[in-house]
Amino acid sequence: MEKITSFTINHLKLLPGIYVSRKDKAGAETVTTFDLRMTRPNFEPVMNTAEVHTIEHLGATFLRNHPKYQDKCIYFGPMGCRTGFYLILAGDYQSKDIVPLIKEMFEFLRDYKDEVPGASARDCGNYLDINLNMANYLADKFLKEVLEDISEERLIYPED
Repeated sequence: MEKITSFTINHLKLLPGIYVSRKDKAGAETVTTFDLRMTRPNFEPVMNTAEVHTIEHLGATFLRNHPKYQDKCIYFGPMGCRTGFYLILAGDYQSKDIVPLIKEMFEFLRDYKDEVPGASARDCGNYLDINLNMANYLADKFLKEVLEDISEERLIYPED
């Protein structure tokens, strides 16, 4: 069986950043999948499920209410390895195209202090696994260490 594209990236060289993971066609439309890598794989601890879950709820809510991207957002959710998130947008994008959107989303995540949307037994299958304080902290860390002055090496996957 052939490896899927995401397993061909050298995770030992991968830094936190915003990467185009793949581009697909859905009819005539291009769909771009982004790798929002928040921690350095195999070098830093992975994120715990509670903060990943919180970022998922808040990030999806933010994106699906965004005035420019709400109709382009197909999916936002965590990677199984808990080192980041996938964002799928309708359209043909490069990583640099969405830096302002990702900064805006992580500022929202950093500053959010209210009840987490969907964090109830009625709305979520694991509503008790939420950690807003850690989600705020991780968003602030990603903003300061990666997004504020993002370099080219954090926008294009490393060569093997």
